Amino acid sequence: MPQQQPPAVSVIMPVLNEERHLRNAVRHILEQEYAGEMEVVIALGPSTDRTDEIAAELVAETASNPRARVRTVPNPTGRTPAALNAAIKASRHPIVVRVDGHGMLSPDYIATAVRLLEETGAQNVGGIMHAEGENAWEDAVAAAMTSKIGVGNAAFHTGGAAGPAETVYLGVFRREALEQQGGYNEEFIRAQDWELNFRIREAGGRIWFSPELKVRYRPRPSIRALAKQYKDYGKWRHVVARYHAGSINLRYLAPPTAVCAIAAGVVVGAALTPWGFVVPAGYLAAITAGSVPAGKGLSLKARAQIPVALATMHMSWGVGFLTSPRSLARKVIASRRPAVVASSSGAE
Repeated sequence: MPQQQPPAVSVIMPVLNEERHLRNAVRHILEQEYAGEMEVVIALGPSTDRTDEIAAELVAETASNPRARVRTVPNPTGRTPAALNAAIKASRHPIVVRVDGHGMLSPDYIATAVRLLEETGAQNVGGIMHAEGENAWEDAVAAAMTSKIGVGNAAFHTGGAAGPAETVYLGVFRREALEQQGGYNEEFIRAQDWELNFRIREAGGRIWFSPELKVRYRPRPSIRALAKQYKDYGKWRHVVARYHAGSINLRYLAPPTAVCAIAAGVVVGAALTPWGFVVPAGYLAAITAGSVPAGKGLSLKARAQIPVALATMHMSWGVGFLTSPRSLARKVIASRRPAVVASSSGAE
């Protein structure tokens, strides 16, 4: 009896200013150990580097490839959820794999994800965001992003047991689940994955985390870029908390609490008593001590920068959370989409 052909897969990529990593990210897709047909749809934002030129080269290079071709669609807004929706609309296969322009899939990523969709009955499966650097600073950021002192107990950063989850990194979806929910809510400039997975779960679907799935992720190349990334994360996490009151937990409150405590300690120390400086000093001691196990195996230069990366992540996230405007949350809440329940959700 002939072996059944695996389902065809659409890989969608929202891309903006990714000249440094795009070619390598696409290469990791095209070299997947997967027997089924694939297509790669790149949604191009208004980049200011060579991203569009590299994408055009990839389209030309794969034009005669019967198994996996690259196509592009425009995303004039530059917004990630709009890019994802445009790529979904332009793609055609029953399995949809989200990959970012600086994400490198492990060789068996797609084959493993398709198997897990079948085994678990989930609508979306995802795994570990495995940060890896290409220089000392990026190595430091990667160590901070994969340590519990950096990101708490987030399974998609630090690993954990396979099982149902609220959300997962990137995601490999059944197309029917995406179409049923109308795709991503484009008001969520960040946290769009969480919001979509929330609707899928509300509709009775299952989101599944598995440490078998790994995507190598390239960290931001500078303190400024890392600070902006984490400030945006904090700002949008507060939007999510206002959008869905039951989604907040102590891990999310730790950075804004630290920001407030350190600021208060500095004020008290400067205006009233030097004892106030115990709080910021204690924080610095904690992240310095926590950086020791996080930096195991790294160069001395990288290890020395881990406390800087940790402080940048914590403080930027906390400031973003504390300064997140209520008007942004009101705008997002006004765009709320109810979960759509199909006659058969596909969940077990």
